[in-house]
This record gives sequence, structure tokens and C-alpha cells, in this order.
Amino acid sequence: MADRHRPVRAALMGRIGRWAMVVIGVAALAWFAIDAPAGPAPCQVGAWNVGGDVVTLVPTAARQPQLRWLVLDGTTGTLAPGADGRWRGHRGWTDEPHPVTWSFSSCEAGDVDGTPVTRLALPVEETRFRGRGVDLAGRLVLPPGGEQAPVVVLVHGSESSSARNHSGLQYLYPAHGIGVFVYDKRGTGASSGDYTQDFDVLADDAVAALAEARRLAGPRLGAIGFEGASQGGWVAPLAATRTPVDFVLVAFGLAISPWEEDQSQVDAELAATGFGPEARAAAREVTRATGRMMATRLAEGTDALAALRRKHGDAAWWSAIRGEYSGDLLRYPAPVLRLALPWFDKGTPWRHDPMPVLRRVRVPMLWILAGDDRDAPPQETIRRLDRLAEEGLPTTYTVFPGTDHGIVEFVTDPEGQRTRTRYADGYLAMKVEWLRAGGNLGLPHRGTKPKTILQSWDHDLTSY
Repeated sequence: MADRHRPVRAALMGRIGRWAMVVIGVAALAWFAIDAPAGPAPCQVGAWNVGGDVVTLVPTAARQPQLRWLVLDGTTGTLAPGADGRWRGHRGWTDEPHPVTWSFSSCEAGDVDGTPVTRLALPVEETRFRGRGVDLAGRLVLPPGGEQAPVVVLVHGSESSSARNHSGLQYLYPAHGIGVFVYDKRGTGASSGDYTQDFDVLADDAVAALAEARRLAGPRLGAIGFEGASQGGWVAPLAATRTPVDFVLVAFGLAISPWEEDQSQVDAELAATGFGPEARAAAREVTRATGRMMATRLAEGTDALAALRRKHGDAAWWSAIRGEYSGDLLRYPAPVLRLALPWFDKGTPWRHDPMPVLRRVRVPMLWILAGDDRDAPPQETIRRLDRLAEEGLPTTYTVFPGTDHGIVEFVTDPEGQRTRTRYADGYLAMKVEWLRAGGNLGLPHRGTKPKTILQSWDHDLTSY
């Protein structure tokens, strides 16, 4: 889960008391900085008709007015107002300027490089509904017209930001014939309650969201199901075992436990850094100990980790360990970790085994995986999805090679740092086609390269 808040890293300070003050103080500042509300959202948020293409605009998390644009082909970037009143920005998540400029004469009209553009009129209904002991803020966005349409309930990842504020899919999908129900998870945005990563609780909230989506869509409702991204890939299938649905879509999720996620991350990172099988086998001893520490909230595993430190602490691979949490557990003494844990332990069920859940999902399920995902390495997930398909379950997956978490393309600098440039070509179009068919659009081959699959589909991607 790339977007989970991880324990902050601080310089060693000699005494445990000073350690604790620094770690907890920086943790508090980081947490509140992340959750601090941005300024008022620009009124131009929504879907726009730009020369026949649909371009969505949603606020970014920046403190100043800024928008992120998104197109079905996966291109994306930012926009910010300039002194001359025109909005300019950058490609993807890079510092490379994008040559296109926008100007808005109103909330519904403007121009792009001098060509008039208008915002699409999409039916939007705001709502509040009851989750598991909390009130949640939701929104239903439907395609134009009065025809029936499939509706997808978005179950987003572990981020603590408002999905209602920042999801571009809530406008992109309806502009292409798919209704969307988007809601702020508990403890985020306008929803009440405390933020949690407890999959059981989040699944019950997702079930309540689907019920509300059914109610609001009324006679316009066609097929209905979940899309779960990242951490949502654990939550959405679990929710689908608790309420009738027609389909489940999982994007860059995992069919392994959160504990195994850290182990696979560490192994992939060490392999990429050039460490061989012997070093990686020794590192797996470490991740077993750190996994026990996280799963038991530090009640177990600390002695085993101390013994491994004495045995391997001087090895080059030891200092290269990062992972989801193992690197942090190696870098701080146990007393500091116990003091800092309440800031970061949000109820993640580290030993959650998704396979029994996936075997109970009897509706079409499509998994879309990133082939070079550093945060959710897909290799074991692919093997497990193959197993489900061999058992006769309606589970299909595809892998976008050369993409990272989010199904995003990237460039890599000489130090190995990645900068995201765009969503993979064909990724969003694939989701639109599958969702428009209510999950009843089978893929011809499991694991086939996405462009081959897209070329085999006899469906018009631009008819809406």
C-alpha cells in the first residue's frame, strides 16, 4: 500500500527520551500536514468536452488552487492559474511544462489554446448515509440522459484524503456511460469517525455505500459492483461477499496478505539493487521477524530481530532494507517504536489472507496489475489468480508491463528514483469497456498484453 503513512525517519539522537520526542513530534507534524485542508476547490471541477475528447478536472492536494486533468488515453497533468489569468501546468507528475493553456470565462465555459470548451452536464446527487456506526459523505454521478447504466462504487486505497474531492474517475466514467458512487472513507473528507485500515470495518462501509448507490440510482440502475484500488483490492472483494453485486474490478491490488506485501517488497528491492539469493534468503528471516512485530503490535518478534541484528547487522543488504515497514523497524529501537506506533497503527490486519475471500466471490472479477510495481510486486498475486482461474472461478487478470503502482508509466533517474509520467495507454479504456459491459466482457487470455486484448474487443470506445 504505497500511500500508507509510514513511520518517519529521524537522525539518531543518543538518548531514548530525545528519540521519542523527535519521532512523535515529527510524526504529529507530518500527519497534520497531510490531513490539513486545501483551499477552496475551483468551481470548474468536472468533465469537459475538449475537441471531442473528455477531460476531467479535479482539485489536487496543493494548498493553492490547482487542478489535475485526466483523459481516457491516460495522459494527465496539472493546471494552476497564472498572473495573466490563464491556467498552465506540467505533464504527469513531472516538472516538464505542458504546452496547453486553459482559460475559464465561467464555471461552465472557457477555452483551451483559444478553442471554446464547455463543461458536460452530468447528473450529480450528494448524500449522507450510515456506515458501520458512522455517517459517511457520498456522491452519485450518472451519465447524461435517462437510460439505465452500470454503476460502480469506488473503494479507494489507504490514502487519508477525500475521494469526493480528488477522484477524477467520478467524472470520467459517467462521461463514458458508467455511473459512479464515490464516498469519503470514515475519518476523511466530510465523513465522520476515525480513519482506519481495518478491512472488516471498511468492507461494511463499502456495503452501505453500495446500498445507497442502489437507492439513489433507482430505475436508472443497471449492473452494480465495486472497483477497489490498491488497499481497496483487499476491501472490495470482502464487501462483495457480504452483499449481492454483479462484478468486482481490482486495480493494482494484491492476492497476498499485507504481511507478505512487505516481504515481497523487500525481496524485490534487494534483487533490483543487485543482491543475490543468499542475501535475500537471509533478509527473509528479517521480514519474518518484522512481520511478527507488526502483526502483534510489537508484542512478539523484537528478540528475534535483535538476534538477527547481531548476526547480520553489518551486512550491506541490511541497510538496504526498506519495504512497507521493515526498514523502519530496523532503524529505530523498540521503546521508540512503541511510543510512535499509535500514530501509525490504524488497524491494518497484517495477517489477512485474501484467498478464502476471493474463492467466495462468484461474479466476474477483473484484476489489472502493474508489471513493475515496487509497492505491490505482482508475481505471487499472478500465481494465485492463475490458481483461482484453474479452479473455475470467473477471475481474469491482465498485466501492464513497465508500469508502477497506479498503472502509471515512469522515467528513472541515475539514482533509480522514478517519476510518474502518465497512466498506461489502454488502462482506463480497458476499465471503461469492462464496466460498461457490467463485467460481462470476458478477456480472451489471462495475462495477455493489454494492447492485444484491446485490439480483440469489438466495442466502440468513443461512442459516449
